[in-house]
Amino acid sequence: MSFTSHVTVVLADDHPIWRSGVRADLGESFHVVAEASDANEAIAAIEKHKPDLVVCDLNMPHGGGIKVAKTCGDDTNIVMLTVSEAERDLLDAVAAGANGYLVKSTPPDELRSELWKAAQGEPVFSPALASLVLGEFRKMSKVSGAAQPLSDREREVLQYVARGHTYKEIGEELFISPKTVENHVRNILGKLHLNRKQELVRYALEHGIE
Repeated sequence: MSFTSHVTVVLADDHPIWRSGVRADLGESFHVVAEASDANEAIAAIEKHKPDLVVCDLNMPHGGGIKVAKTCGDDTNIVMLTVSEAERDLLDAVAAGANGYLVKSTPPDELRSELWKAAQGEPVFSPALASLVLGEFRKMSKVSGAAQPLSDREREVLQYVARGHTYKEIGEELFISPKTVENHVRNILGKLHLNRKQELVRYALEHGIE
């Protein structure tokens, strides 16, 4: 991230009124360097401006947030800001390379706080969505030969996140640093990312898709 007092942002959503609302909610700590109304515009803006953070709607023309995350997720921090709380959408976003997933009903103060953390590379998602991730790993553990199971500590951390605790609060409960909590969440999302990729490859092979 750049050594400035604000976070540079590319804001991508196909509704101009919504972009204006988010821009207003972000406040002075964030500097929107470009806006985009579809996936291709977003990718071009990201490549041009190299922002600290991309705030991206899941459903946009030309591939939506998933295409943006797949194309740019290795190079920048991408947070999906969406109306969808569907498990499949969350899992697909993580698998594509997003490091955050927040719903559009998130209050402005909380939104700013979460996006600031995401700009530092910290994985962020709402408590309800943490519960979905936990459920996904429970399903994975029941499948014979499931890859990348959670450790006991990772499961413990995720349960706290699902209850709405901050990384600082979780660290105090478990006697570890907030940074260690963040690393556990990052590892959890990494395992989920790898597992989703393996699932897709397995599905393709089983269905004869090259």
